[in-house]
Amino acid sequence: MATLLETAAHAILTPTTPFANEPLTDFTKEENARAMREGLEKVRAELGREYELIIGGEQVKTKDKIKSVSPSDPSIVVGIHQKAGAEHVEPAMAAALAAFASWRKVPVEERASLLLRTSEILKKRKYEFSAWLVYEVGKNWAEADADIAETIDFCEFYAREALRLNEATTPVQMPGEHDMLRYIPLGVGAVIPPWNFPCAIMAGMTMASIVCGNTVILKPSSDSPTIAAKFIEALREAGLPDGVVNFCPGSGATFGNAVVEHPRTRFIAFTGSKEVGLDIHQRAAVPRKGQIWIKRTILEMGGKDSIIVDADGDLDAAVEGVVQAAFGFSGQKCSACSRAIVDEKVYDVFVARVKERVAKIKVGDPAANANMGPVVNEGAMKSILDYIEVGKKEGRLISGGGRDAAAGGGYFVQPTVIADIAPNARLAQEEIFGPVLAIIKSKGFEDALAIANNTEFGLTGAIYTTSAEKLERAREDFHVGNLYLNRKCTGAMVGAHPFGGFNMSGTDSKAGGPDYLLLFTQGKSIAEKVSR
Repeated sequence: MATLLETAAHAILTPTTPFANEPLTDFTKEENARAMREGLEKVRAELGREYELIIGGEQVKTKDKIKSVSPSDPSIVVGIHQKAGAEHVEPAMAAALAAFASWRKVPVEERASLLLRTSEILKKRKYEFSAWLVYEVGKNWAEADADIAETIDFCEFYAREALRLNEATTPVQMPGEHDMLRYIPLGVGAVIPPWNFPCAIMAGMTMASIVCGNTVILKPSSDSPTIAAKFIEALREAGLPDGVVNFCPGSGATFGNAVVEHPRTRFIAFTGSKEVGLDIHQRAAVPRKGQIWIKRTILEMGGKDSIIVDADGDLDAAVEGVVQAAFGFSGQKCSACSRAIVDEKVYDVFVARVKERVAKIKVGDPAANANMGPVVNEGAMKSILDYIEVGKKEGRLISGGGRDAAAGGGYFVQPTVIADIAPNARLAQEEIFGPVLAIIKSKGFEDALAIANNTEFGLTGAIYTTSAEKLERAREDFHVGNLYLNRKCTGAMVGAHPFGGFNMSGTDSKAGGPDYLLLFTQGKSIAEKVSR
């Protein structure tokens, strides 16, 4: 692949326009629907291909494999991947360290231009990349399109943010000195992304790392390695030097833990469950033999997100917002609404309208653009169904309640609504990560706010009310990293809604915001005495 000198030969691109979010695709237009169908057809022809590890630019095969299958139809093999083991940690680290020696000195303009070239590739192949998401994780067309649009946004936004950070200055210049503040890279980072936004979050953490001059060992989720492999292909096409990103799908318990614990790992960027995030944080905190720094952890973990529906809120808007936030991508978003906290004055009407709205959700093949597709794998399906059984005992089943066999042989779960859930019930406290909505009755706004804040998480939340006083109170006291007023709690947009949560939802990393790249750098203050 491209050497550093060959990469530097590319024309350096710098943004000439302010950042703007990539437009979402309107699939009601036939030309867009036709392009998506063509993308799906192209991907169908590539299903089942084998992909190698990429370590220092070299393609590596292993004895053990990871087979990625479609959750809509597990008989469909999306991709076959090599499985990195403990024996691959040292080669990957050596490659990343070797690349870091030169990559950290590449001008930030050139690093930013790599992201911009990647963005152009993604724009040209947007429908194809979306189609991979349809097959590998079961996203419908709109959800897949939004994932790829966010990936493009991260390319464009972080390129601009890196250039802005490079222009940082000290607030004060001391007399007789030339004072400087530089943000320099950290070193080799482990990037461990989730399967639910397998392109956007994977790419966002990777690009934030490398645009700042770091190098990366990328361990994608075993449920979504193929889209990561496709993104690496795009990065390499854009001129990624060998060793800057080392592609290593593998087991978290063997390869992942070994990378986290390695004394030369400088930082870990992770998105996933609370349990795994806390384990990574604990492992990273233990200094290993030869380690000379405190490892940095950048963690986005989970949520138990609430939407408050006040008695004076727009009920129609609230019903639509709750249902969209609860069942978009089968509830498999850390930002998904899993709790609707509804004022007792409108509770019965709200429950009835939610039932009517959920009945309109079509569960089926995401390739055919059904409203709701499958959950990601068999283990997830079993866990969700177990929670539904718990919910049936804790509350009153309104909609769904089981597996959706009519949708096909995949991992389909009915959109499920359970009302009359107590604020401290398991269904109200534990992250389910599936299409299950708990409805909780509140005695008024103060009670609703107290319930909203009663979990160990603090990621997203929303409130529907026409009261300016209550909106202001929510701004002050609704303790979440991303708060939405009179709209749903999902759909954060890069630049507008920096994303990251409080408490057990993570380190409040604020991806897609002006502070994010600071997490991948360290500030170096330089003061030079000036001769008079």
